[in-house]
Formats: sequence, C-alpha cells, structure tokens
Amino acid sequence: MRARALRCMLGGMADYDVAIIGGGAAGLTLTHQLSGVNDRRGRPLRVALVEPPPGPHTPPPRTWCFWEPDGGPWDHLLAARWERLSVLGPDGTVHSSSAAPYVYKMLRSADVDAHVRATAGGDVDPLPLLVTGVRDGEGHAVVEGAEPGGGRRSLTAAWVFDSRPARPVPRGRTHLLQHFRGWFVRTSADAFDPGAALLMDLRPPQPAHGVAFGYVLPLSAREALVEYTEFGREALTTAGYERALRDYCGLLGLGEWEVTAAEQGVIPMTDARFRTRVGRRVFRVGTAGGATRPSTGYTFSGVRRQAAAVARALAEGRVPVPPVPYRRRHLAMDAVMLRALDTGRVGGAEFFAGLFGANRLGDVLAFLDGGSSLRRELAMGLSTPVAAMSLTTADQLWYSLVGGRGRGAVSPAPVPARRR
Repeated sequence: MRARALRCMLGGMADYDVAIIGGGAAGLTLTHQLSGVNDRRGRPLRVALVEPPPGPHTPPPRTWCFWEPDGGPWDHLLAARWERLSVLGPDGTVHSSSAAPYVYKMLRSADVDAHVRATAGGDVDPLPLLVTGVRDGEGHAVVEGAEPGGGRRSLTAAWVFDSRPARPVPRGRTHLLQHFRGWFVRTSADAFDPGAALLMDLRPPQPAHGVAFGYVLPLSAREALVEYTEFGREALTTAGYERALRDYCGLLGLGEWEVTAAEQGVIPMTDARFRTRVGRRVFRVGTAGGATRPSTGYTFSGVRRQAAAVARALAEGRVPVPPVPYRRRHLAMDAVMLRALDTGRVGGAEFFAGLFGANRLGDVLAFLDGGSSLRRELAMGLSTPVAAMSLTTADQLWYSLVGGRGRGAVSPAPVPARRR
C-alpha cells in the first residue's frame, strides 16, 4: 500500500492498472492471464475484476467447449475430453474420425471461476459492482456502478477491458443467431460412449433457412450433455426447445432418462466488424470484441488469444489493444457461408454434411480455429455446394463494390496512440 501511495503522489496513478468488467469466459481468462504479470518496470499489475453482485445480473453456470492439442493450460480443470468425433448426416450417414492433432474439451464455468479466484495473487481485487457507466479519459478511465447495498462507487484504471455485450449490437449485412438449449441427462442403462463426442447430428427437422442439429457430449456411459441447436434469425421459446429436445432424445433411442440440469443461450453469428478499442483507455474483449467465430459461435479459444496478447502488451509497456483473433480471409469465408445460409441458397444440413463427410474432422477443426493453410481451405471449399457458394461470393463482392462497405460495420474510432 505504501508503494501504491508513493506512485500516486509521483504520477497521479489510477486506483488500478487494469479494470476488467464481467466475470464470464473473457473476463476470467484475462484476469487469470494477468495474475502475476509485471509491467515493464517490474511492478505487478494491480487488477480489478468488476462483476455484478449475486442476484439477477449474475450469469448462470455454463459449459465452455473448445479444441486444442493435448496438454493445454486448463486440462486439470476439464469436465470431459474427447479424441474421437462424429457427425451424422440428415440421412443418418455417420462420418467419424480422430480429432488429431486436437482434443475436444469441455470446461464448466464454475470450475474456471473457482480456480481463477483461488490462484489470483494479492494484486487482483474482485469487486462486486453493477457497472452503470464507463468514462474514458486521457490519463485513466473511470468505472462507475452500484454496490450490493445500493451505494454508488467509482474507481479509476489506466486501462479498462469491458466484456459486456456491446450496445448497440453491431449488425452486418447478415445477422443470424446460434440459439440452443441443452439438457444434462442421466439414463437408466448404458447409452453413451464416453470416448467419442457427437459434434453435429443433422437428422432433426430442418428450418427453411439456416440449420438445426443435435449435439451429444458424453460424460460417462450413462450421463451426457444433449443439446438442440439452430442457426437462424430468431430464437425459440423455452417450450419450443423442450419439445425439440424431447424429440431428439427419442431419436437417439435413450430409453428411460432424466434431466439433471439445463443450459440455454444465444450467440450472435454476424459478418459485422467489431472494434476492440472504443476510447483512449477503454477496450472490448470477448464476444463484444469479436472473439466469437462467426461461422461456429465458438468463443473460448478467441478470448484466450486476446488475453495472451493483452498480457504481452502490458508487460512490454505497449498500448494493450486486444486483437480480433481471426484472419481476414477466414472472416470473409464466414461471411459468405452465413449469407448463403440466410438467403437459402444452400441448405444447412446439405452444407455441413458435405463439409464433414468429405474432410477429416481434424482438418475441419483446424480451419474453424484459424490454423489451416489456404491450399487446404480451397480443397475443403470444393466439398461444399460450389455453384451456390460461388454465387454468394460474387454477391458479397458486388455488395462491397457498390456501397455496402461499411454498412452495418463499426469503424474504428480515431484515437491517439499512447504509451503508458
């Protein structure tokens, strides 16, 4: 505390070096990444993790799935892992292969939360505060909010990373939703293979635009997360998801089963451009900062890359602008796929069955995580409806050329490049 007071006297230092708003995947990952990091002067970064007090604004427990090579930093917390994956086409054809060089992994948000708090150093302060505003400034930013007892509080930070949903939501030319509900089910007899995950089951009835599929992640021979998911323009009601899940459990032939827990969510799938810097001292991370892959809705790998880049920048004394963690060409390909689905030029079940059926699943995962070569991507493109995708590509290019560029996109705000 004496060192902090001295720094305040000498340099007018803010309360914190970093304030992180939100304790979801992005906020927890960034907090964990920054714990123990020193700035270029060798001082530990003082970090505030700002979250809503327990209550209606507290996010429900979730599972986070991702893929990476074995031996990742979260492996000791995994709820489950699978090295074999399968996809079922709409006619029931099974496409199965190893996920190598990847392993498909599941984390529970509660486990990550507990671990981050337990391992955070003394320079990380968890602050229960319902944030009502963030004010940018030249030397620091101010975070304002309501405390659990109703009092008002503000804090200052040299850098603020906001993981709350952006308002207004950036909307590109195409804006779909990945919406889903999942049941954790327990069966009365063995029904699942714990070593293999069913990544996409395209047998459920398909919507007019988009795609519907099931998803089975076994936790044991008698327990699994069973989800019903759609890519489309509008989410279903909870009752609609429940009907779809009951039908899907019947399609799986589970016999007698019970629901032990449930999760539900909506993830944006859009070709809008997200800016991660929204002021001199304020940044967005997570879905709000473009960490969600538009074609899949997966976010966890993206937030890890953003967090690692921010930590490196702070340690080196650079302005810690979080990167959008995907290559431009991959975002362009995603935009074409979303447009093709939304216009109905391709049927979602046909598209995904062809893609997974003609390619090793590990290669598809490499593309979806941004690790594939252009040559391999072009080869995979030939396994999709070529005529429809080519037409959509031309449509997207024409839209950009005749004035679509910038519509629905968010242009970066001009801010001076400053070093702390």
